[in-house]
Amino acid sequence: MRYSFIIPVYNRPAEVEELLESLLAQEEKDFEVLLVEDGSSVPCREVAGRYAGRLPGLHYYYKENSGPGQSRNYGAERSRGEYLIVLDSDVILPPGYLRAVGEELRSEPVDAFGGPDRASASFTPVQKAISYSMTSFFTTGGIRGGKKKMDRFYPRSYNMGIRREVYEALGGFSKMRFGEDIDFSLRIVRAGYSSRLFPSAWVYHKRRTDFRKFFRQVYNSGIARINLYKKYPDSLKLVHLLPAVFTVGVCLLLAGSWLTVFSPLLLLLYFLLVAADATCREKSLKVGLLSAVAAFVQLTGYGCGFLSAWWKRCVRGQDEFTAFDKTFYK
Repeated sequence: MRYSFIIPVYNRPAEVEELLESLLAQEEKDFEVLLVEDGSSVPCREVAGRYAGRLPGLHYYYKENSGPGQSRNYGAERSRGEYLIVLDSDVILPPGYLRAVGEELRSEPVDAFGGPDRASASFTPVQKAISYSMTSFFTTGGIRGGKKKMDRFYPRSYNMGIRREVYEALGGFSKMRFGEDIDFSLRIVRAGYSSRLFPSAWVYHKRRTDFRKFFRQVYNSGIARINLYKKYPDSLKLVHLLPAVFTVGVCLLLAGSWLTVFSPLLLLLYFLLVAADATCREKSLKVGLLSAVAAFVQLTGYGCGFLSAWWKRCVRGQDEFTAFDKTFYK
């Protein structure tokens, strides 16, 4: 078996069906699929059953909730592939995804890899706007991957591949509540294994369906960055501080302080810049305006999570699980 797709699922049967349909359409067929239901109250067992005969390598497992990292480990332990490919349940693969992965591996073998993400034409305007904010140069999404030549590439769990021997040698994903995929990527690179971006192995990534859920997602990402800093102090870079600075500036502005460098004019100019760029990229004024809103949600959500985690963990000295005792999916 060449590839094993490891997919944790939590209350997303409709999205799983779209993902399975895209797996069915793959040009390369040497793979298995392991769906790991992570204690869902709305399971996808019925959806998996409908594809069992059409995808001979499909395996469905139900387990108690433990978060996506441990669910990926659960699937990996039961897989047989030479390469494990970890996907989020809200992605859709183009038909040539596995062919692109195979071509990259044949041209230059690597221990770990990942690919970019983009929005599908079928996505809602809000989903397209969120996708823009997570991939744009004008937000922190600009670091997510588009350049093939990078000194170090850290794949993310929405589209991450790793050689089985490396996965087993490193023990898979840690028990970190947030940022477990970045933690795994850091351990891969620090252990001396090779990691590379596969630009042509991209996926459609739905992410969140509204701005409230998106805010919670990026809030957790801000928390993750501090947790990673506590574990790997040298992993914190200047770019990671920018959303927190932006958030503080916006708060001072709203509080009536004009001493901050973030004036109403600068905020308006940033809004218009993002809206114009997104409008040109998506060819839709509506998506452009929503993208500007999404950019503010992303930066302030991340910034709030970052500042909250900094206060709890760096100032008050709480450990990861004491500071953030809510379940992963809340």
